[in-house]
Amino acid sequence: RRSGQYTMNHDHSKKLPDGASFDRSGSQDSLDELSMDDYWKELENIHETRGNNPEERVALVVKEPDEGELEEEWLKEAGLSNLFGESSGDSLESVVFLSTLTRTQKAAVEKRVETVTQTMRKKNKQHQIPDVRDIFRVQNDSKGKVCDRSEPSTVGTSENKIETQDGTKGPNFSLGMDEQKSPPEDVPFSDTDINLEIPFAEQAANFKDSSTGRMCKGGGGDTLLPNFRLPKDKTGTTKIGDLAPKDMKKVYSLALIELTALYDVLGTEFKQQKAVKIKTKDSGLFGIPLSVLLEQDQKKVPGTKIPLIFQKLIAQIEEATLETEGLLRIPGVATRVKSLCQELEAKFYEGTFNWENVKQHDAASLLKLFIRELPQPLLTVEYLKAFQDVRSLPTKKQQLQALNLLVLLLPEANRDTLKFLLEFLQRVIDHRDKNKMTLKNVAMVMAPNLFTFHGFGSKAIEQSEFVMAAGTANVMRFMIQYQKLLWTIPKFIVNQVRKQNSESQKKEKKDKAMKKLLKKMAYDREKHEKQEKTTNDADVPQGVIRVQAPHLSKVSMAIQLTEELKAGDIVARFLSQKSGNVQALKKEEVFLYEIGGNIGERCLDDDTYMKDLYQLNPNAEWVIKSKQS
Repeated sequence: RRSGQYTMNHDHSKKLPDGASFDRSGSQDSLDELSMDDYWKELENIHETRGNNPEERVALVVKEPDEGELEEEWLKEAGLSNLFGESSGDSLESVVFLSTLTRTQKAAVEKRVETVTQTMRKKNKQHQIPDVRDIFRVQNDSKGKVCDRSEPSTVGTSENKIETQDGTKGPNFSLGMDEQKSPPEDVPFSDTDINLEIPFAEQAANFKDSSTGRMCKGGGGDTLLPNFRLPKDKTGTTKIGDLAPKDMKKVYSLALIELTALYDVLGTEFKQQKAVKIKTKDSGLFGIPLSVLLEQDQKKVPGTKIPLIFQKLIAQIEEATLETEGLLRIPGVATRVKSLCQELEAKFYEGTFNWENVKQHDAASLLKLFIRELPQPLLTVEYLKAFQDVRSLPTKKQQLQALNLLVLLLPEANRDTLKFLLEFLQRVIDHRDKNKMTLKNVAMVMAPNLFTFHGFGSKAIEQSEFVMAAGTANVMRFMIQYQKLLWTIPKFIVNQVRKQNSESQKKEKKDKAMKKLLKKMAYDREKHEKQEKTTNDADVPQGVIRVQAPHLSKVSMAIQLTEELKAGDIVARFLSQKSGNVQALKKEEVFLYEIGGNIGERCLDDDTYMKDLYQLNPNAEWVIKSKQS
């Protein structure tokens, strides 16, 4: 009867499944049985909708990986596949990458390499099998003493607590220009401040070591979600979308390693799931992979990042009014929703569908149906379980840090669509006085749509349905409440990207110099460098940066750096010019970019202090442009 689906009888809100006990601490906010009512009702509605046509549904098979397979996949995802197998060897890129890792990140990599090499030895694969200790030794030989092998690489020993609290000991890792800042005990970070400068796993290791284990523990009522905030960063906050794709690739690898290191330190298992490929529809609206849907939408609206049907359904709901009582909770009429769905499939792209016939609750049901019908979950097969497991981390701050890293790991299409959804849900909650949909209500109703997935680990889920329900509802609340924080790239990751870029450039320069020497052109090179130096020095005096806007104006500006000068001031000064097509531009259309030096490209927020950033990246060029150009 279940037909591979995860089902739930509404009775469970009154009585737990046999043998299951509801661990209130595990559910974080001790959501009582009554408050879970919306969750079970939503599941009932979902199963009613599915009940009509179970044979149409293809259950997604999640493959159980063989021993070592998971770790091998992890190393590939982290961009470290050349540490094993046929391609084994020390590529320049991997050596540079490994040299920027923190102590806890290195421990996470070593652990996975150890498992893969043991598995390979068992299978007696004819590949070069590196000793895990040699992997990090390469850097030590090439750039002095980076990581003392006599110091155990296990995390959180009391002897090295102070040295590693800022993440600088271990690998020769700096948090920016001011390498040895005072240790974090002296930094005035409060319990609700999210520290993005110190790697999360390092914070967790030090937190475990310290005797004061009080940081925002789970517990407390619905209204007691901490008011987490990001302290201002003088070098600017980096949001997803601010960096160039090449640097985002590095961010992905670092986020994966950091998340794994965090879970390792906290003793929680982090496992990526793997879906067996299934045949999916390659056109239409519902049940289409996001990437395919966007591809067909971009032919109609170039550059669109959110599926058009998804945008239209949300617009349709908002058009009526967000003050409707029970919005998202009260389902549309199932038969009507089904026929609307078929009609949309036939007429949406032709533009002949009559939206006036769509009632608001039906549009809300169609929106949720769209999310559930995706062939792979919006939170992806790989990371859905990791999103669910966030609820088991010890503190709310660590749960938020894990969610931040998980959002960085989502494919762009999934991440953009999720953001669009969360922003809409927040707007619904903003009208809670009228629509009676609080953060808790909205999370309860939306969690089953995002977290229960056809054919996905159903046995394990059925054993602890109540705890699972409360836990995912809490993760949903976190995602809505803290969405602005979750779309921030932590500063320590941006700094690691800068360090990788700097190290790569140094090595490239050395290689180039060697080639030039071999061609006996050393003298010319020196002469050229001298000339370049003098012209540059004459061109831009000390403490002055040149800001250009090649797409917008022929005029470049020389800007004197002061302690208080911010990126927003430079943009405002540029816009005050009356030349070229500058006059027609609006403030929100253009941004100052940091380009080159130790970063590919980074869009600066208005509150970035330019002198501090210039010290962090003195070789950058500064360009004003719109996000499109």
